[in-house]
Amino acid sequence: MSKTIEMLKNYTPYNEQEEKDIKLIIKAEEIFGNILTRENEFCHLTSSAFIINKKHTKVLCVYHNIYKSWTWPGGHADGDDDMLYVAQKEAKEETSLKSFKVINEQPISVDILPVKSHIRKGKYVPAHSHLNIGYLFEADEKDDIHILEDENSNVAWLTFNELIKKSDESYMIPVYEKIIEKIKAL
Repeated sequence: MSKTIEMLKNYTPYNEQEEKDIKLIIKAEEIFGNILTRENEFCHLTSSAFIINKKHTKVLCVYHNIYKSWTWPGGHADGDDDMLYVAQKEAKEETSLKSFKVINEQPISVDILPVKSHIRKGKYVPAHSHLNIGYLFEADEKDDIHILEDENSNVAWLTFNELIKKSDESYMIPVYEKIIEKIKAL
């Protein structure tokens, strides 16, 4: 059993959506075996970083070139079975943040996210699902941030309301609202 599946079996779902998505992620592992790499073209593990400022009023977002939307930094596990590490690595790559702290080593969100077919680096990628594990981090708004040109075209601190308004991925809004609700309860 993978470290991620073991973690999910011990994770307390926040709501019915997380409960059902966790069951499906575990089932995907049972059916496909390999959900850690993109070799599984139906579904694979990804991890995202919800990076908030010290006042807990803003989130660091990237404008993703493929999704054409403001979103949280994140990416594919690519064989790594430590989703917290993957979220940290992706956050550093996509924002250039050098320093941020983990608020909780447990996920802030577990979601199955749809991905439309698209072209990436000149190759067709069929529609599939991201089995996403999200983590909560905190960083200083004054730290340097930069875009990762082949993936995003902007990086900015947005208020929670701005994120909801600027997200062009309607399926992500309930995910962000769930996370914001959890943050407000901290």
